[in-house]
Amino acid sequence: MKEVIRRALSGVVYIIILLSAVFLSTDAFDFLFMTFGLACLYEYKRLVHLKGYHIFIAYLALWWAFIYLVNDQWLINILMFLTISTNITLLFFLFSRKKKPFRFYQKFLIGLFYIGGGCIFLTMIPYKNNDFAKLLIMGIFILIWINDSFAYLVGSTIGRTKLFPAVSPKKTIEGTMGGFVFTAIASYFLGKYEPILDPAQWMILAAVIVLFGTLGDLIESKLKRSAGVKDSGAIIPGHGGMLDRLDSMVFAAPFAYLTLNIFTYVS
Repeated sequence: MKEVIRRALSGVVYIIILLSAVFLSTDAFDFLFMTFGLACLYEYKRLVHLKGYHIFIAYLALWWAFIYLVNDQWLINILMFLTISTNITLLFFLFSRKKKPFRFYQKFLIGLFYIGGGCIFLTMIPYKNNDFAKLLIMGIFILIWINDSFAYLVGSTIGRTKLFPAVSPKKTIEGTMGGFVFTAIASYFLGKYEPILDPAQWMILAAVIVLFGTLGDLIESKLKRSAGVKDSGAIIPGHGGMLDRLDSMVFAAPFAYLTLNIFTYVS
C-alpha cells in the first residue's frame, strides 16, 4: 500500500511539473525537456557502460542547434532520418539474441539520436505554424498516460498471455490491447473537442504512439536486462529512473513528429 501511495504521489508531482512547464512558457517547456534528456542520457550511459562526458556535449550542441538555430526543414528531415534509423537499429537489437549491446562508437551514436533526437522531436511537436500548440502536446501526453495506465490495469486484471517474456515478463498481450483500445477511445474524443486535428488523425496518431511507445518500453527493458538492473535509476520514487518514465515518449516522438508532418502535407 505504501508503494502504491509513493508511486501516486511521485506521478502527481511529475504531472504538475510537466503541466507547469507547458503552460508557463515555451522556454520553460524547452528547458524542462533538455534537462529530462540529460537525465535520460546519464542513465543510458550507466546501462551501456559508456565512458566519458562527450555525449553530453554533443547532445547539448545538437539541442541548441535544432531548437534555437536551425529552421531549414531539410536539416530537420536529416535529423529525423538519423533518429528513426537509430530506432530501427534498436528494434533489430530488441528482436536479436544479442545480450551485450554495441561498441563504443555505436553506444555514443545510439545515445545521441535515440535519446537526444527523441527529446528534440518531442520538443518540436507543439510548434505548429510558428505557434506553440499547448493542447496538441498535452493531448499526446494524455494518450501516453492513458495507454500506460490501462495497459497496466487490464494486464494486471485479466492478462494471461505474455507479450515478450524474454525481455519484459510482466507485459501481456491483453494489457497491450487494453491500453490501445482505451487510448483509441480517448483519441476520438480528443478529436471531437480539440480541433487542431480531426478525430481520424487523432486516432492514427494514437496508434503510432501506442505501437512505438510499447516498442520503446521493450527496448529499454532489454537494455536494463543486458545491464542486469531492475530500473534505469532512482530519481522518481516508485517509478525508477527518468528513462523508465520517458522511454515510451522518447522512442515514439520522431514517429509522431513524422505522422504530424504527413498530416500537414496531405491536408
